[in-house]
Amino acid sequence: MSGWTDVADWERQRSGADCQVCRSKADALTQLEASWVLISPDDPLRGYVCLVFRRHAIELHELTDAEGAALMRDIRKVSGAVTTIMNPVKMNYEVHGNTAPHLHVHFFPRYRGDQFEGGPINPRAAKRPVYAPGEFETFRDRLKKELASRAA
Repeated sequence: MSGWTDVADWERQRSGADCQVCRSKADALTQLEASWVLISPDDPLRGYVCLVFRRHAIELHELTDAEGAALMRDIRKVSGAVTTIMNPVKMNYEVHGNTAPHLHVHFFPRYRGDQFEGGPINPRAAKRPVYAPGEFETFRDRLKKELASRAA
């Protein structure tokens, strides 16, 4: 939220002229119908995924009906793929845009005994790394294959 204090920077990001999220496309694991998938070994929970809407938009109401439907299909694909691979107790979904004004969805698989059990997830307070050696690479490869198998 501190990004809001620099009005000029915030407006450059909102306009898409200097959107850090738009630039993240180069790091995408894969592209889906309306979005791309980001994961990292430094993520706050095993199986975490960030799904980024393909064009620069900030709010859900800015999407056409077709875009909204396509994004929901991508959300369902990612949710199903992560659940198949990681078998969480529950999947949490978050859409904010407070620090990066570009429509994106966070997927937080929840597990018995995870570091945030019984409370909300605080990615900034997450103890890292969350993956054992080689575990991230296995997740990455399985996620890519699982998403490809769910292609429309």
